[in-house]
Amino acid sequence: MRQPRTEHRPRPRRFARTVAAAAVALAAVLGAGGWACDTQHPVTGPPPGTAGWVADTTLGLRLPDPATASPAAVAAFFAELPTARQDALAVRHPLVVGNLDGAPVGLRHRANALALAEERGRELARAADPALTPQDRTTARERAERYRTLLDGDRRILAFDPRGRGQVAEVLGDLATAPRTAVVVPGSDIDLRSFDRPTDPYGTPAGMARALYEATGRQTAVIAWAGYTTPVGLGPDAATETLARAGARRLTRLLDGLAVTTRPAAPATVFCHSYGSVVCGLARPGPEQAAALVVLGSPGMGVGSAADLDPRVPLWATRRNGSDWIGDVPNVSLLGLGHGADPTGRAFGARPLPATGSHGHTGYFAPGTASLAAYAALALGR
Repeated sequence: MRQPRTEHRPRPRRFARTVAAAAVALAAVLGAGGWACDTQHPVTGPPPGTAGWVADTTLGLRLPDPATASPAAVAAFFAELPTARQDALAVRHPLVVGNLDGAPVGLRHRANALALAEERGRELARAADPALTPQDRTTARERAERYRTLLDGDRRILAFDPRGRGQVAEVLGDLATAPRTAVVVPGSDIDLRSFDRPTDPYGTPAGMARALYEATGRQTAVIAWAGYTTPVGLGPDAATETLARAGARRLTRLLDGLAVTTRPAAPATVFCHSYGSVVCGLARPGPEQAAALVVLGSPGMGVGSAADLDPRVPLWATRRNGSDWIGDVPNVSLLGLGHGADPTGRAFGARPLPATGSHGHTGYFAPGTASLAAYAALALGR
């Protein structure tokens, strides 16, 4: 019997080289935060202190389990609870209440202020502990100072979790009175310490949110959300979806919580930067959760096209400026590496937004850019 011809099949060595080249290219360009490979383990599950919360029977009520209760169930529980009892729970369990999607927004602000003060005291004690190494004491001092800055003035902290590299969410404006809301979802190298960087004001969620808040004339409440474990530096995390999938679940709970605790004219407009666009794509929010998705500096969304998302939620993709290194990212999804098609490509199906005046990977929220003007119009519902 004649053997079938095989000339049309990819040669194994050539195929292996192609895979290896794609892997190297993806790792190289997706790890813009540094040169060190640092694999991260996502912070998941209910907030710290959940066991004590669930076991608390002082009110004679069964408290909603943060691991299983939906934000709607949490909201219903607090709606039946007098303010004094709500405050008592926040005092006893600040880390739980402060991170509990569905709890009243003002109560979460108060709980997180208490949690930050407690964690700051704990870190100050560690900084003075002679049994610790000098490096550990220095780290404790740095954390204590970071917590102090989050307690300054009238900052509205919507979430605070000290585990791992730390997570935080801050509100610009008032979620209780603003007619519209927006959420900023960041990309790699963002955590509690890098949430707000003076050296890169528009490359952090706090800086992006501040710019958007001002551009809307302070009419839209904007949430700077560093609420998931992001990739750090070079390595597989930035080129794969593991952290994005964990982040998508947390983003979904945030949006579900906003839907039952705020009463704006429309759900939040969600702005997704860089790796954050993968988080948004995998979250696939529906019209009850999001008025629109906006991606910028995106390496892909983890989906093949806009058709894979909810068609009732408009998707906008910001044109890439010429100095954004994300343009060097190969838009592939191969053996678990890469995030798929380019959202700015015509075939993807997203609505285009301009980027005139922006520079670099983190310049799309800079004042005076066409991109920020477009973002403000979308956040205002225009």
